[in-house]
Amino acid sequence: MATVTPSDFGHDAPAYWSEACRHLMKRDRVMKKLIPQHAGASLQSRGDAFVTLARSIVGQQISVKAAQSVWDRFEQLPRKLTPAQVLKLKVDDMRAAGLSARKVEYLVDLALHFANGQVKAERWSEMDDEAIIAELVAIRGIGRWTAEMFLIFHLKRPNVLPLDDIGLQNGISRCYFSGEPVSRSEIREVATGWAPFCSVATWYIWRSLDPVPVAY
Repeated sequence: MATVTPSDFGHDAPAYWSEACRHLMKRDRVMKKLIPQHAGASLQSRGDAFVTLARSIVGQQISVKAAQSVWDRFEQLPRKLTPAQVLKLKVDDMRAAGLSARKVEYLVDLALHFANGQVKAERWSEMDDEAIIAELVAIRGIGRWTAEMFLIFHLKRPNVLPLDDIGLQNGISRCYFSGEPVSRSEIREVATGWAPFCSVATWYIWRSLDPVPVAY
C-alpha cells in the first residue's frame, strides 16, 4: 500500500481520510508502518449529537460493559431519546436504570441545554474546534476530553489532539519512545508532523493498542 486512495476505505469514511493517510505516511515513520496494517478501516460515528453526548455521560468512570448495560436500560425509558422526552422522565426511574444521582443531574442539564437552544448544533459547521469545546464544557458532566471525543467521532473534525487521552499517551509512549512515559510537550512535538490531521493520527495510535475500532 505505497499509495492511498479513497477506494482503500469504506464509503462512509470521512472525505479527508485518504489525503490524511498520504500526508501522515509521508511525514511520519511510525504512521508509514502503522496505516497499512489497518487497511480498509476508518473513523466511524453513530447517533445524533444529543445521544452521543448522553452516552458519554452514562459511560463515565465505569467499565464499557457496565456502561452498555446501564445505557440499554436508560434508553428504554423515554418513548424517543430526545431532550424533551428525557426531561419528562422521573428521577426514580432514571436511578432504577442504574444511573447515579450525579449522572441523572448531568443528563437533565444536557437535555436542558439542547431543549433551551443553549447548544446550537446547527451552527457548529461554522465554528472552530475551540469554540465548540467551550460550548460543550459549559454543560455539567462534560469536560474537555469528552468534548474532544465528540469533535473526533461525531463531528469528524480532522485536527483534534486529545492530550489527556490515556490511549494516545500510551500509544505514543510505545510507538515513539520505547515505552518511556511521555509529557504533554513531547506529545505536541510528535504531533507537529501530524497536523492538520491529528485526529487521524490519533485514531491510528489507538489502533496500535487495540485493533478493534471504537465508535461513539
